[in-house]
Amino acid sequence: MTIAGNERDTLRRLAARVAEAASDPAQLRAADLWRRFNRLDAARPMVLAFPEGGWRELVPESLCVCSDPVLRQWEHHLRCTVFRIDQIGDDWPITRRLSVRPVVRVGDFGLQERRDRTDEVGSFHWDPPVKTEADFDKLHIRSVEVDRAETERRLALAGDLFGDLLDVRPGGMLWWTVGLTQDLVFLRGLDQIMFDMYDRPEFLHRLMALLRDDMMHLIDVCQEAGVLSLNNGPDDYVGSGGVGCTDELPAADFDGVVRPRDMWCLAESQETVGVGPDQFAEFILPYQLPLMRRFGLVCYGCCEPLDKRFDMLLEHVPHLRRASVSPWCDRETAAAKLRGRAIFSWKPNPALVCAPVPAWDEVERVTRDTLRIAKGCCVEMILKDTHTFCNDPTRIGRWVRTVRRIAEEF
Repeated sequence: MTIAGNERDTLRRLAARVAEAASDPAQLRAADLWRRFNRLDAARPMVLAFPEGGWRELVPESLCVCSDPVLRQWEHHLRCTVFRIDQIGDDWPITRRLSVRPVVRVGDFGLQERRDRTDEVGSFHWDPPVKTEADFDKLHIRSVEVDRAETERRLALAGDLFGDLLDVRPGGMLWWTVGLTQDLVFLRGLDQIMFDMYDRPEFLHRLMALLRDDMMHLIDVCQEAGVLSLNNGPDDYVGSGGVGCTDELPAADFDGVVRPRDMWCLAESQETVGVGPDQFAEFILPYQLPLMRRFGLVCYGCCEPLDKRFDMLLEHVPHLRRASVSPWCDRETAAAKLRGRAIFSWKPNPALVCAPVPAWDEVERVTRDTLRIAKGCCVEMILKDTHTFCNDPTRIGRWVRTVRRIAEEF
C-alpha cells in the first residue's frame, strides 16, 4: 500500500502523542486501581465517560486526512484517544497498545430484515422476515469466515507505521454481546415475540435455541481459528461500559491459546424490557446461560432495568462480576442486591448533560443521591449513550470533573 507523506506524518504524530501520555506513571496507578476494583476491592468510585454517538461532534470524520478505510479507522481512533487525554480526563487508562482486529466475516441467518431509515444514524423501522412458523425452515446458523491473509496484512501495516511508538498486537472485540435478543427481535419483531410467549411458546423456544447454537458456533470458530484475544488489559472495554483490567484472567491453566474461559463477556436483553420476570426466566435466561458459563467473568445488562432480575441473575449466572444499573433501574434494590457481590455499574441519564441546556444542578443531586444509596458497593459511574453534546465539547470533561469531585467528598 502506498501511504501519502502527510498521512504517514499525521498517523505517527498522533501515535507519538498517545505514547507520551501512556508513559505517565499515573496510567500505571489507574490500572492498579482497576485491578483492585474488578476484584471488588474498591479504593474509590471509578469514573468513565464514553462519547459514543457524540464523537461525530467531538472528533468529526472531516478531521481525518487518510483515505484508505483501515488507515482512516486507525487515525480516527488515535484522534479520539488524544481528545480523551486532553479534554475528558476520566479513569480510562491510556496505554501504548494498538489492537488490530481480526477480519471476520459473518453471514446472515438465511433471512434478513429490511431496514427503512430517514438518516444514517437515527432510529429506523424494520420489517422482520420471520412472518410464520413455516419461515423457520428458511433459517440456518450463520457462516463465519476468518480472513487470515487480510488480518496479517493489517498487522504488518500497523507494525510498519507504529511499531517503534506503540505496542501493535492482534486483538479487539469480535462481538459485543451474547444476549441473543437483538437478533431475535430483528428476525421476528418486538411486539410479535411478546405475543409468541403466549400464543406460540414452543416456536419461540425453537428460535431462541437456534440463536444460542449460532452464537456457540461463532465462538467455536473464532476459538479454533485462534482469533480470540484476552480482554483483561487496562484499555480493554468490557460489558456495556467498564475496564477489563484484572489479574483473575486468564484462567490458571492458560497456555497462550485464548479460550472463552480466559475472557470477560457481556450478556443483556434490552429488547425484553417489557417482559415480566417469569417470561424472562423461561424464554431468555436459559438460552443465555450456556453461553455465559463458557466465560471467565461476566458482565450483565445495559439500558434495561434489572431490579426485577437481579435475584435470578445472581443465583444462576456464574462469575457475574459487573451488573448494569441503568437510569430506569431502582437504585435501592440494585445496591441491596449487588453490595459485596458484583460491581454497581451506574449509568446516569445522559440527557442531563446532552440536552440543549445541561442540568448541572441535577447532575450534582443525582450523583450524591446515588453514592449515598450505593454506600458499601463497588460503584463505577459511566456517562454513555451520549449521541450529541449540542456541539459543546467542554460538557463531557465538566461531567467527569463534577462527579469525581463528589466521589472524592464521599
